[in-house]
Amino acid sequence: GSCTVKTCWMRLPSFRVVGDNLKDRFDGASRVMVSNAGSLRGQNGGSGVGGKKNRYNFQLKPYNPDHKPPGTKDLVYLEPSPGFCERNPRLGIQGTHGRQCNDTSIGVDGCDLMCCGRGYRTH
Repeated sequence: GSCTVKTCWMRLPSFRVVGDNLKDRFDGASRVMVSNAGSLRGQNGGSGVGGKKNRYNFQLKPYNPDHKPPGTKDLVYLEPSPGFCERNPRLGIQGTHGRQCNDTSIGVDGCDLMCCGRGYRTH
């Protein structure tokens, strides 16, 4: 007789799919504050997001109390990024004044995005 062998293996999605998923999560990231879970231990048994045990003994609470707490797969941040449009020598940010841009591009090298919507001159 004959036999048939099937082999299954895990495979990564295409680079584009991974990038699109990361971009979606980045766009949906929420600002959070860190609070010690020790004071909440009596209320929820010291569990973290999703009811799992929180081994780090802290919880992420939404910065805006009207927002829902982040899930286990949500991207979060503690502080907003600095503005890169205006010059800030202390942070090493040069600003966008005087930079060359591509007038026809809609990407990061495009004038609208690079000049932060303030307008630009072509020559």
